[in-house]
Amino acid sequence: MTEGQMEEKRDRRRMAVKVAVIVVLLAVYGLALYWANSGWNGYTVTEDSGTEYERAKVLAVLEDNTVTDESYEGYSVGSTRLELRISSGRYKGDVVEVTNYLSALYNVDVGEGDWVTIRIDTTGVGVYSVSIYNYYRTPWLVLFVAIFALALVALGGFQGLRAFLGLIFAFVSTVFLLVPLTLRGYPSVPLTMALVGLTAAVGFYLLGGWQPKTVGAALGCICGVCFAALLGALASQVIHISAYQSDEAEALMLAQAENGLQLRGLFLSSVLITALGAVMDIAMSVASSMDELKAKRPDITTQELFLSGMRVGRDATGTMANTLVLAIAGASFNMMVLIYSYQVSFTQLMNTDFVAIELIRGVAGSLGIILAVPCVAAITAPLLTRFGPDQMRDLPGQKAARQRSAKKR
Repeated sequence: MTEGQMEEKRDRRRMAVKVAVIVVLLAVYGLALYWANSGWNGYTVTEDSGTEYERAKVLAVLEDNTVTDESYEGYSVGSTRLELRISSGRYKGDVVEVTNYLSALYNVDVGEGDWVTIRIDTTGVGVYSVSIYNYYRTPWLVLFVAIFALALVALGGFQGLRAFLGLIFAFVSTVFLLVPLTLRGYPSVPLTMALVGLTAAVGFYLLGGWQPKTVGAALGCICGVCFAALLGALASQVIHISAYQSDEAEALMLAQAENGLQLRGLFLSSVLITALGAVMDIAMSVASSMDELKAKRPDITTQELFLSGMRVGRDATGTMANTLVLAIAGASFNMMVLIYSYQVSFTQLMNTDFVAIELIRGVAGSLGIILAVPCVAAITAPLLTRFGPDQMRDLPGQKAARQRSAKKR
């Protein structure tokens, strides 16, 4: 057996081991998701009781008692009498009549042929009442996500597809792993730190596999998020900010009584999650720039590579910090308009819980972005010097690969 054939056999063996490891990890991840979401004692739906949310189609508007209210920008207020056909759930196919009340705050204005989400309250065997809950938005939301995914794949190709898979992983891990475990009473901060590490590792692996730039970006990202956590923890102690000061505190306290939820760490967890996306962005930008420079200049020293990464990161930190702060400001825009309408004084404004919470989120996340740059540069530079493009030529499998390529030519 020639050296090339032996190398090909070793490559196949490595690939088999790699596939087996991925399958095992996916199985463990699936079991973790199942465990986190099983055994809930939530609202129970029985044959003669329960509340369900289903979709329905408006067959006809039987009565229209609405008027246009110009004081609410032309909204229709009043009520309509609708005939609906339930299209999902245990009462699928039933035709019911519903009174739909319209106001400025609650305004689901629909007509014949429209789809709505309904609330069904069962009070006995076959006995239930129906009310309008909201518009049926699911198809449109799916469409917008599909447009985003198609645009990402169209512009990024296979790399864009892998980025989208990383986004799905982060979303699933947050919603179906972090949230239910936090509700079960597990401390949210250690869970969130584990999520940060897992998301960074999987996200960067999907983008480029295990290579110096992705390893450096992942480790630097984790360091940056840790710095954001330190500032968030310090701020929460010094200025006395926690989930107890949030708008959802009362509802969270009810959940705390039922599930053993620990509220004190939720604010810090939100800081970590807010910072993660922007820190991953700048970490990959710096590491990729350093990798490209190393490929173009194989003789570059570790110090020069580090300084180049710092220069690239210095130019990017401003825009990344702006992205994070403006995203938070955009999410809070309605509240800012409301505060301004009341002509709140500076002293009162700066000492409200809302402003303190949002300000610390933005500042802590921005600090994570800034400090991630030297971390990524310091970690990636020696990795590229030791395992960079010019050093990969002598690693196992590279020589045989070059020989096969030369034969084909």
